[in-house]
Amino acid sequence: MSQQETKPWILVSQIRDDTKPLDLEMIAPQVTELVDEWQVQGRVMWSGGFDEGYSSMAVFEATEVEAKEFFKKYEQICSGVLNYYLYQWDAMPILSVLSK
Repeated sequence: MSQQETKPWILVSQIRDDTKPLDLEMIAPQVTELVDEWQVQGRVMWSGGFDEGYSSMAVFEATEVEAKEFFKKYEQICSGVLNYYLYQWDAMPILSVLSK
């Protein structure tokens, strides 16, 4: 995969067992700001929680460099509160089609 090629990425997050509600309240505005920064650039990100209430997923398109930069910022915000994983998703680039 080219460093400049845009691909779909998935960020999966799960609340850690030792996380307190206050911890979530403290990181929520920072995560919202990070996503807002992404979307202000005209980029699309779909996200939401799963029914069990402890995990969520965000889907976005980016180059490998952009995805890793986003993940690094997310990690700085959520470290110690959430478990989180970034995966490159080998799927049709649907977000770029839908965003046009």
